[in-house]
Amino acid sequence: MDQTWQIRRTATDLDRLGETESVFALSNGWVGWRGTLDEGQPYGMPGSYLNGFHERRRQSYPEDGYAFPQESDTVISAPNAALIRLWVAGEPLDLRTGTVRAHERTLDLRAGVVERHTEWISPAGHGVRVRSTRLVSLPRHAVAAVRYEVEPLDDRPVEIRVCSDVLANERVPERADDPRAASIVHDPLDAELHRPDGHRGVLVHRTDRSAQRVAVAVTHGTDAPAGFTDGDDHTPDRLRTTLEGRLTPGQRLRLTKYAAYECAPVDDSTPDELADLVTAEADAAHRHGFDALLADQRAVLDERWRTADVEIDGDPELQQAVRFSVFHLLQAGRADGDRTIAAKGLTGNGYDGHVLWDTESYVLPVLTYLLPEVARGALRWRHAHLPQARERAAELRLTGATFPWRTIGGRECSGYWPAGTAALHVNADIADAVLRYVTVTGDQEFLADTGLELLVETARLWAGYGHWSDDGAFHVTGVTGPDEYAALVDDNVFTNLMVRRNLLGAADAAGRHPERAAALGVDPAETAAWRAAADAVHLPYDRKRGVHQQAAGFTEQPEWDFAATTDDDYPLLLHYPYLELYRRQVVKQADLVLAMQRCPGEFTAEDKARNFAYYQARTVRDSSLSAGSQAVLAAELGHLDLAYDLFAEAALHDLADLGDKTSDGLHLAALAGAWTAAVEGFGGLRDDTGVLSFDPRLPARIDRLAFHLRWHGHRLRVTLTRDGARYELPDADPETTLDLRHAGEAVTVTGAAAVTRPLPQVPDPGPEPPSPPGRRPARRA
Repeated sequence: MDQTWQIRRTATDLDRLGETESVFALSNGWVGWRGTLDEGQPYGMPGSYLNGFHERRRQSYPEDGYAFPQESDTVISAPNAALIRLWVAGEPLDLRTGTVRAHERTLDLRAGVVERHTEWISPAGHGVRVRSTRLVSLPRHAVAAVRYEVEPLDDRPVEIRVCSDVLANERVPERADDPRAASIVHDPLDAELHRPDGHRGVLVHRTDRSAQRVAVAVTHGTDAPAGFTDGDDHTPDRLRTTLEGRLTPGQRLRLTKYAAYECAPVDDSTPDELADLVTAEADAAHRHGFDALLADQRAVLDERWRTADVEIDGDPELQQAVRFSVFHLLQAGRADGDRTIAAKGLTGNGYDGHVLWDTESYVLPVLTYLLPEVARGALRWRHAHLPQARERAAELRLTGATFPWRTIGGRECSGYWPAGTAALHVNADIADAVLRYVTVTGDQEFLADTGLELLVETARLWAGYGHWSDDGAFHVTGVTGPDEYAALVDDNVFTNLMVRRNLLGAADAAGRHPERAAALGVDPAETAAWRAAADAVHLPYDRKRGVHQQAAGFTEQPEWDFAATTDDDYPLLLHYPYLELYRRQVVKQADLVLAMQRCPGEFTAEDKARNFAYYQARTVRDSSLSAGSQAVLAAELGHLDLAYDLFAEAALHDLADLGDKTSDGLHLAALAGAWTAAVEGFGGLRDDTGVLSFDPRLPARIDRLAFHLRWHGHRLRVTLTRDGARYELPDADPETTLDLRHAGEAVTVTGAAAVTRPLPQVPDPGPEPPSPPGRRPARRA
């Protein structure tokens, strides 16, 4: 099999268990299982997550203040149904003991499963071979399943005991060495119901402060030799089904576990009702059968990969990394419910499981092109939380709606307001995601019933928050932009340009749907005010240096002393006070560069070149969000080797654990950055004018780049080689047409014939702009 479709680990890697568990995590946008070992021990961090399932905890402030969030949401683990423990002649299978003769785990990106093969000899000399296959069902939102097989390793019989567990309130280790680590709520689940029934069973628990109820049901299929006995054991926090007996050479024990999860507010259903629901879902999966679940999983992924695959010839490692990145995006969300995607998805508890701006700014731009129905559901989730956003705006004495910087349940959870509440750009980021979704899909129904209200309420925020200066400019002051090493700045260019897009987008949408706009209280005077503010938005510019200022006065601040900064000082936030970071010219992540990526028409080619060089020299990429965006601008400007190396950093961020943070979950925005670097960077995709445009270029290491995307219901295939760019509609009728631009040329693609054009000449960009000392991405080119 093509190894670029698989991720393999062939060593026990006991010192990297957390990282491996994140890499091998499976989810379907509703249920998430971390890639822990079947036996549950050893582990880095166990986790079984449900989208939106959390507990609430008190925020603690040495000095409290008005409108400081008093509570925070924290993701918690649902009862873990992935556990299958094995005893061999009375000794537990544990990779830390005995002799591991073979151990391999494989994440199959096409099949959507994790497979495991272990050969282990106990300290007393008894050997077994263990195989398992685990899946979290994409078509069945509540269902996860595992097939576990044991056989003797040599020609001697062996006594075994297999215990299939469902365990609530599983211990989760705390990480005290990093302030970015999740807060752990110990024993968050209160038992309400446990109902064992032979090889079936169900647990129901509830949380205290968040008032949520969770239920998990399991049922088992067994294939055991004669003489095996079974039994069950249960407590309010654990269900256990046991098989025990002797395996002789040539015999095999197979246990298949089907699990179903649901959660809901406690007021929406009783414990018995939720228990009955998950029991029915687990039983239905059992009747369907494990092989059928596997076939269904493959069918769903085959269909998704038709659009989502990015093909790279010339670098197998990056081909694998990009497919890994896209796979985790494909399994992060759902189309059949209004659910969003957290910064770590359902792969870990990092960032407390919070939803941040990462979703709308990095993940949804990719999913809008690959799985637009998932992007729509995530935006509908934001719309469902508009009431809380309006309440937050009123609390802050602002107009319109103010969405939270960090949240699970819709309320602000960030206790550090300079980098939380003050990061108001999240509201324009949501509006930007709405506008992009409508541009790419043409979904006017969504715009009328959901998108317009999001645009209107965020536009009202900016209209009230910004102010007019005596010279007639519209300013947005006292905010924090994407760069988290700068806070409470005036006229952050990224924020201001996104505000402009928000205001104009709201006015245009109100014009397209006047009746709906009128029902929201929008009148011509209000839309005229939005347009006037958008036209007058101030963009600070340093004429002396010939660059845009990231925010007013930024280029006049003291420079960072990079010569005195060692490799061990990164990330800077763990080694320097914010007082020092905030006052100097050091950039954590793409900010002005991100503005040029998102709003390319607002800058000339000369602006982009000067700006990129200036900020490349000051951006340290202490955030996983940065490399993908920097790659896009580097590619556009012709610095293809630098772009390629930044692309590799984004694609390998989690797979190679470049930031030493993969153990608490994958960075979905970085994974999205891999796709973005390939398709926007080397494919030259742009959509900011409402027209699908490409200005492609290939780096030296790539001989062929091919990708697909959705545009107004059509699937467009783009193939780039040294000979040119080929555009085609592989599924369309001959009469179907799609208009796009290639290197500025208007091109019409039909279902009858592909269109081929030569690659544009890449202008000589001059020497590569320097990066901060020691911070250039690793060279691959």
